[in-house]
Amino acid sequence: MTKQRQTTGNRLASSTLRPAVKKLPALRLPIQREIHKLQDALDAFNERIAELEGEGHRGRAMEVLRTNALDFARQIDELRSLLVEPALKNAPKVP
Repeated sequence: MTKQRQTTGNRLASSTLRPAVKKLPALRLPIQREIHKLQDALDAFNERIAELEGEGHRGRAMEVLRTNALDFARQIDELRSLLVEPALKNAPKVP
């Protein structure tokens, strides 16, 4: 008996939600361009993972894909923190 995996609530099942990075009108900073490249790579990994999960694949290859996807997400977070940090340093102090 084969059990079908349900995709409701799975963030990988739908690509309709796009991250805020893609909504930037112009990628002016090198960091923003790098975030955009990493986000594209992460999207590709997530799509491939969803495809393979849908086909029922398990094992080492899936672990490697997930690990790489997490690494891209970590790199994106690190670069985003570089964009936020200067804004926090220049913010007016609240008495």
